[in-house]
Amino acid sequence: MNWRDHIVSDKEILLGKPTIKGTRISVELILDLLSSGWTEEMIFESYPNLKSEDLKAVFSYLKEGIEQEMYFPIPKIA
Repeated sequence: MNWRDHIVSDKEILLGKPTIKGTRISVELILDLLSSGWTEEMIFESYPNLKSEDLKAVFSYLKEGIEQEMYFPIPKIA
């Protein structure tokens, strides 16, 4: 899976936020929906232009970001 086939960034679309290619659906929106309890089925019903590969690409994109240490350190809680 090459996430670059599915995720793009264009400064003319959503101020350059990473989006699903050919849409105005941002990676951030997809993550917000999933973290709010939406299922993949709910996302596909609401955004019928999305494909399963697009959601897989979101996770591949995040995985690569973490591998490149693009993450926020988690502070220890006493």
